[in-house]
Amino acid sequence: MDGWMGRMLEVDLTSRKHRERALTGGLLEEWLGGRGLGVRLLYERALGVEPFHPENPLIFTTGPLTGTPVPTAGRFSLVSRSPLTGTVFDCNSGGRWGVSLKRCGLDVLLVSGRAPEPTYLEVVPEGVRFHPAGEIWGASVSRSTAFLSRRHPGANVAVIGPAGETGCLFAAVMNDGARALGRGGLGAVMGSKNLKAVVVRGRRRVNVHDRRRLDFVVSEAGRWIKANPVTAVGLPRFGTAVLVNLMNELGVFPSRNFLSSRFEGAEDISGEALEERFLVRRRACWGCPIGCGRVTRAGGMRGEGPEYETLWALGAQCGVADLERVVQAGYLCNDLGLDTISAGSVIGCCMELTERGLLEGGPRFGDGDALLDLVEDIALGRGLGKELAAGSRRFAAIRGAPDCAMQVKGLELPAYDPRGLQGQGLSFATSNRGGCHLRAYLVGPEVLGIPKMVDRNSTLDKPGLTIFAQNLNAAVDSLVLCRFIQFALSDEYFARMLQAVTGVPYKAVDLHRAGERIWNLERLYNLGSGLDPAEDTLPSRLLEEPVKEGPAAGRVVLLEEMLPLYYRARGWDGEGRPLPEKLSSLDLLSLAGGGY
Repeated sequence: MDGWMGRMLEVDLTSRKHRERALTGGLLEEWLGGRGLGVRLLYERALGVEPFHPENPLIFTTGPLTGTPVPTAGRFSLVSRSPLTGTVFDCNSGGRWGVSLKRCGLDVLLVSGRAPEPTYLEVVPEGVRFHPAGEIWGASVSRSTAFLSRRHPGANVAVIGPAGETGCLFAAVMNDGARALGRGGLGAVMGSKNLKAVVVRGRRRVNVHDRRRLDFVVSEAGRWIKANPVTAVGLPRFGTAVLVNLMNELGVFPSRNFLSSRFEGAEDISGEALEERFLVRRRACWGCPIGCGRVTRAGGMRGEGPEYETLWALGAQCGVADLERVVQAGYLCNDLGLDTISAGSVIGCCMELTERGLLEGGPRFGDGDALLDLVEDIALGRGLGKELAAGSRRFAAIRGAPDCAMQVKGLELPAYDPRGLQGQGLSFATSNRGGCHLRAYLVGPEVLGIPKMVDRNSTLDKPGLTIFAQNLNAAVDSLVLCRFIQFALSDEYFARMLQAVTGVPYKAVDLHRAGERIWNLERLYNLGSGLDPAEDTLPSRLLEEPVKEGPAAGRVVLLEEMLPLYYRARGWDGEGRPLPEKLSSLDLLSLAGGGY
């Protein structure tokens, strides 16, 4: 088998047993790998299982392109049910960990059960070993990674910090130091299993079907990457933080918990300011020609980041323009194992409640010192931080102000005000994992003109564009490649590279069909787990409160114009449920069961 390894390792933490299972070519060709294969296995194994139940699995998956010369093919995915949203959830991350897992001869590592005591796993080509983790339980990400790297030279480490151990619902899994499986709280799922870390060390070769053909396509792709201003200049020089000033100028850079769509301190926390004041050097993930990572030093501390979303969440969202404080808060989130987007968003929500007189003695917008204290309290489950660790939807509801939670399906929204980006608003509302910008990154066509510029205030064209992007992104997440490579390469290039690696005659249309199949199965999982389709919506603030000033002044998200058209174009009924004929066309009807 070329591209894929054809093997899955299943680990039961409760019994401390493991077994290998062969993966058929048909299953792999249909679901690709990464996100798609993980969702297929989750649906089959654990539909409706509660997030913290021992039988809710952690499914680590590589893709058919992982570990090959394809640009950005160093990534892997983690799929499970989110404790923050209750939805199907996948994250993917760069670094070297995914390549090492695949070189263990695995497409999938599926972990279920609950260890009786703190444990970490060591995965090698010969199998898996169970080790006690008592020495590092409670330790930070950096300390745990250093400890395990010394004990297992040459291995790669994925680990949770204290946030995962205390059950913070937006705890991350960190790999290779500061790479993050960041959103949705899968670090808390890992912590609930008493699993501190997974250490991998692989050396097997990934076979490529037609190396000469692949080298030619990769060479062509490299020229497009070098010719694109985003992948050749913007991301390498400033990282994702290059977006701060641009989004602020366009009036879609939310601040103070989305009370405004611009931030007067944006320039102070921009990528340009970060480069001038704190940048040490660039850093790239395995196999990445772009190199958007930043190594920085601030306030006597050194670390990675912050990226655009972190600068926004811990900066503008909280009204904090002190870049040094924002950078330090980002370091702290990484070391404690927290999703920076949700951490900053829930703190911003808390600050608004204080400003409105609904939280006595709480932090106020602009308080950088409180920001640092609250990040630590959230991760350690102390005081007010313990309440915030439940996420903004639960926190705001308990405090009697659910409208202050800027979230969709429980997942905090990222750094784009959709009142000035109608397509991005629709993509937030319909995302299968909640308020995520990467399910369909409509910022590409609405702001950057990639692949072409569209009117960001129009609505009629947005359902079709959103579906196109959601399907393609699901396929790319299953290969598994970085989202940023899509700025430079079209679907045709992904299909050609996949064909060269696997020998399977994929075309671009096959990737879109695979992505549509994945998207619909995710929808079936959510519906089968109790999701109400009425949650395909946005916070009332974004639907009812027009932007007060700037380029988006007077606008709200016109979701009611777009959502019915989206459902119809998806082949779903008026309530957002896939119709039998759609499922049949995607060969999903038998999986859906008697309800269809």
